[in-house]
Amino acid sequence: MPTNTTVASILDATRRLVVEQGYAALSTRKVADLAGVPLSQIHYHFGSKELLVLSMLDAENAQLLERQGAMYAEDEPLSQQWATACDYLDDDLASGYVRVLLEMMAAGLSNELIGERVHDIIHGWSEVLTTAARRHADQGFSFGPLSIEQVVALTSAAFIGAELLILSGHEDELPLRESLRAIGTLIEAGERAMDRAVA
Repeated sequence: MPTNTTVASILDATRRLVVEQGYAALSTRKVADLAGVPLSQIHYHFGSKELLVLSMLDAENAQLLERQGAMYAEDEPLSQQWATACDYLDDDLASGYVRVLLEMMAAGLSNELIGERVHDIIHGWSEVLTTAARRHADQGFSFGPLSIEQVVALTSAAFIGAELLILSGHEDELPLRESLRAIGTLIEAGERAMDRAVA
């Protein structure tokens, strides 16, 4: 089997197992069995369970950061971009990406290597949000008394908090996705008010 196919099979198996069973239950033996490769191939390509999972997360995260950055670079109102970000949240929950990221955030609390990599991942998302918020502020959107840094912090907390509560089974009692989308309605109201002020 060619190396690139072997690596792809290993990463796919890793992702499936983390989504289905969680990081704590993951083993390189399970990954090798599911991928249909010798265990030695995992150690050869990745070295350890931690590096294997982080490689899988890095690959997917890079694609999603590119997707998000491209969306925010479009010439659309912030309210529409917020709605698209909520659509992406639905996609990322369904794909298992959110589960993998939250599993690694939890593992990073007691594993320094994982914690550092997750920190870098969250920092990447913060940079994308900061660029988007500054772009809209430069185009005249007012975030009121909030600084750009505060907007990014609150946005990050809102989405990650909602993701954790959804995956923890609290969606029946808390309208989490609806609440995130309602923030877009508030943004749209602010856009309309600014349009009236300009007119």
